[in-house]
Amino acid sequence: MGYFGILGAIPGFFLSSLFFMLLWGPISNKLGLPDIGYVTSMLITITLWIAVAPLAATRRMKKR
Repeated sequence: MGYFGILGAIPGFFLSSLFFMLLWGPISNKLGLPDIGYVTSMLITITLWIAVAPLAATRRMKKR
């Protein structure tokens, strides 16, 4: 998996950021929060991925 797994995750990152930005619009209107742009969406997405990656890795290690 290794290197090619990382390369495979790149399109998923950009799509996740796009979906986050698109879904944030209706949520922010209902909560009275400002809209976010694509760059901000990318920052939020990478922050979530960094936070969740260790959890996923430890779960994968426990299954083996």
